[in-house]
Amino acid sequence: MPFTAFHMGPGLLVKALLQGSFSLMVFAWAQIIMDIQPLVVMITGEGHLHGFSHTYVGATLIGIGSALTGKYAAELGLRLLGRSRDLPISWPVAIVSAVIGSYSHVLLDSLMHTDIEPFAPFILDNRMLGLVSVAELHESCLYSGLLGMGLYFAISHWLDGRKQRK
Repeated sequence: MPFTAFHMGPGLLVKALLQGSFSLMVFAWAQIIMDIQPLVVMITGEGHLHGFSHTYVGATLIGIGSALTGKYAAELGLRLLGRSRDLPISWPVAIVSAVIGSYSHVLLDSLMHTDIEPFAPFILDNRMLGLVSVAELHESCLYSGLLGMGLYFAISHWLDGRKQRK
C-alpha cells in the first residue's frame, strides 16, 4: 500500500458503521505511525522495509501508542477545524480506532508485500500473501471508501433527523 491513502478506504467504511464510536482521525494517525519504519528504511536504505512495525505484535504496541498520542492530536485537530461538537474523544473510542488502524494496516499490507511476516516471532512466513491480487486489493480499498462516505452521510443525516424530531 502506498503510504496510508488506500488504508483510509476501510477506515471510512468503519467510520460510517460506527459513527461516533470511531475516530477517523485517530485511525489515520495510526496509519501514519505504522509507516514511519518503512519511510526511514526508504530514506536511509538500511533495515527491513516492513519489519517489526508490520507484525501484529508491533501493531499492538503502535496501536497503544497511537491511541495515547492520537487522542490528543485528533482533539487538537478537531478544535482547529471548529468541530468542538465532536469533542472530547473518549479513551475507548481512541483505543478502538487506533487498534483497528494498526491491525488493518498489517492485514492489508500482508496481502501484497512479500517481506511481511505478520505473525512474527511465532510464524516466520506470510500465509496471507497473494490471497487477492494487488489490483483487487486496491479496488476493494477504493470501493470501501466510496461506500463508507455514502453510508456515513446517509446514516448521519438519518440520525440528525431523528434528533430533530425528538
